[in-house]
Amino acid sequence: QLHLVEYGGSSVQPGGSLRLSCVGSGYALDYQAIGWFRQAPGKEREGIACISSNGVRTNYADSVKGRFVVSRDNIKNTAYLQMNNLKPQDTAIYYCAAKEYYGANDYCAVGGEYAFWGQGTQVTVSS
Repeated sequence: QLHLVEYGGSSVQPGGSLRLSCVGSGYALDYQAIGWFRQAPGKEREGIACISSNGVRTNYADSVKGRFVVSRDNIKNTAYLQMNNLKPQDTAIYYCAAKEYYGANDYCAVGGEYAFWGQGTQVTVSS
């Protein structure tokens, strides 16, 4: 069973940066695409980014494109979400999730169904 834990959530001022980590245990992430999601108070969960299992392909929601960068280090069994130029509307609980796309190690989808989920980490952007 793959277990995911997010780290790095914090409070930051508008325009600031944060890097979230998603650490996997119990199972190698090598064959798992990683998706990042967020849920703001009173809103539905939103898929914002993903990275394929081989790290070659990344996709982003329009709301974060150009500001967020997703990456991974399969040796460390960890994925990352670098968030730059943060805005108050980025305030949310951020989750990572994993899914295996069999035979497609260069594919990932923003949003949708993922098999394994972390517990989330709070990001607050406020002056």
